Amino acid sequence: MTGLLVFDPLLPVWLIAVLAGMVICGTALALWRGLSGWALRALGAVVVLAALAGPVYQQEDRAPLSDIVMVVEDSSASHRLGDRAEMTTQAAEALATRLQARENTEVRRVTVPDGADNSGTQLMSTLADAMAEEPQGRIAGVFVLSDGRLHDLDRAPNLPAPMHLLHTGRSDDWDRRLIIAGAPAFAILDEEITLTIRVEDSGAVPENVESAQLDISIDGDAPQRFEVPIGRDIDLPLVLPHGGRNVLQFTIPEAEGELTDRNNSALVQINGVRDRLSVLLVSGEPHPGGRTWRNLLKSDSSVDLVHFTILRPPEKQDGVPVRELSLIAFPTRELFLEKIDDFDLIIFDRYKRRGILPSLYLDNVRSYVEGGGAVLIAAGPDFASADSLYRSPLEAIVPARPTARVIDRGYRPAVTDLGQRHPVTAGLSELHEGDWGRWLRQIEVGDPVGDVVMSGAEDAPLLILDRVGEGRVALLASDHAWLWNRGYEGGGPQLELLRRLAHWMMKEPELEEEALWAEATGQQMRIIRRSLAASVGPVTITTPLGDTLDLPLAEVSPGRFEAIYDGPVIGLYRLENGDQSAVIGLGPAAPVEFEETIASGAPMAEVIAASNGGVRALEDGVPGIRAVSPGRPAAGRTWLGITPRGAYRTQSVTQTALLPAWLVLLLASMLVIGGWLREGRR
Repeated sequence: MTGLLVFDPLLPVWLIAVLAGMVICGTALALWRGLSGWALRALGAVVVLAALAGPVYQQEDRAPLSDIVMVVEDSSASHRLGDRAEMTTQAAEALATRLQARENTEVRRVTVPDGADNSGTQLMSTLADAMAEEPQGRIAGVFVLSDGRLHDLDRAPNLPAPMHLLHTGRSDDWDRRLIIAGAPAFAILDEEITLTIRVEDSGAVPENVESAQLDISIDGDAPQRFEVPIGRDIDLPLVLPHGGRNVLQFTIPEAEGELTDRNNSALVQINGVRDRLSVLLVSGEPHPGGRTWRNLLKSDSSVDLVHFTILRPPEKQDGVPVRELSLIAFPTRELFLEKIDDFDLIIFDRYKRRGILPSLYLDNVRSYVEGGGAVLIAAGPDFASADSLYRSPLEAIVPARPTARVIDRGYRPAVTDLGQRHPVTAGLSELHEGDWGRWLRQIEVGDPVGDVVMSGAEDAPLLILDRVGEGRVALLASDHAWLWNRGYEGGGPQLELLRRLAHWMMKEPELEEEALWAEATGQQMRIIRRSLAASVGPVTITTPLGDTLDLPLAEVSPGRFEAIYDGPVIGLYRLENGDQSAVIGLGPAAPVEFEETIASGAPMAEVIAASNGGVRALEDGVPGIRAVSPGRPAAGRTWLGITPRGAYRTQSVTQTALLPAWLVLLLASMLVIGGWLREGRR
């Protein structure tokens, strides 16, 4: 039971102060005029003012509350290195036992897990959440058992009591880390890029260690090994081997005695893109479709187009002097002998043999395709004639034989069943509302070789794609694709069709008909298999730990099969399905938890110092516990302190008025009358 004097004014404090001022002035005036009863009248006024102030004697029945000490245990990935977890468990038990043995003390144990999405150790966030559930007036101290490596220091809560760190590091701990800096998201093929690599040692590093071995692997191939210095930035020149995603893995072998090898690897994923695509377009004669091809290719900023239209064939003899002609000569030798390998794609648009390109040059085009080049033939009526390109050395690579028949009637192009699965024509019907417009001419071809992805009149092959050697060939058996571009009968997806066709021939990775790849989101991957087959088998996944599993793929659209997989660990995964393979990195190879692994109190030093706490190494033993006054240093050589808060719960309150109304009336009346009588007696 405790008692204290409190006031419950009957009037506003400012009004009581005004009345008190009036009393003082009146008393001073009476004193100046020599009135004999001024003292009694003043005392009477004081009694009234005191009554207006409402003095009350308050008695409280209090029940003391225990002090709360929070013990925060780090269980993040970096804190599971070595014997840190075991050391933490033993120290937490010993600390909790000592604290609970103190009178009027409770212990709250808080565990800090790994942060979500590679966010690291969210120690301060966890502590703030735990403190929000407790009365701040009862928290007497915070003990943190951790390696001191946290990633949310900016979220440190306001501490009403000392915070202490018992770090789990040992004096002989050391670690080696691989750092990759300046890695671009994409790079131009055949152009050199530079990656900055650094191998860094920290902690109690062994003496006379000046270099380390570095293994570099691209797309999971056999690694190449290099000797690199420690503690210095190294510029590594690199040329990407192929377009699309290139997965580079850098690894340094685990050294004897280091804490972990989880930060000895780094994954870099760089997309290889072509700088410029070089296209040669040869139009056999002017026609509306020639402008369509030209506009399509010129609209792509990544394409360098060389276009020749043959306006003056050798048989044309009109008597115009050569010096008066503004036409340039067709540089056949330069284009088809000397620089043919500089082109990514050659398009013959309604071209026929006129003696301009000798058989030697056309044979060179065949060799160009077999060596990895691409040729697209947009056929017109001349393809069905005796001067057809088919009746040349190109016969060996053209994917269909002309029958010499030209179909001159309207028809609607259609995507074949195989074309529904092929990336060049898949989903074309969804890109254009309504029915496609008709084309009015088609060259009949037979004995198609390769993939017939579109059909036309009488279900005859209209678009045929084929692979020859290392190269690709396409035959479009019509010269009326431009009708779609003009919007004839509603038009059609002409630009998208021709764009895909050109890019497939130039071997853009996203248009490969047989492909396997994965898209990563955190530690989850979406595995995608594209195939012309009606079904595919399961994909074999090899985890970074060397485990393998088979995952079935479900068809989500024609020719596209997918599956979702949650990777158990961060690292490089290998995927295999038939003759297709791919690699994918889930998360960083070295998570943020392992960027700094040497235990230290430095990251938390500022917060701990502000609360008068201390930092101690657990390898020196669990320190003793003492009670200290608020604001005093709470750490010594062998002890750490808590601040008892003296919190209590009020069970009942009793208030007794010191100046009840009857007493105020009696005292004031007596004093006023006494003053009047004294003045009257005088």
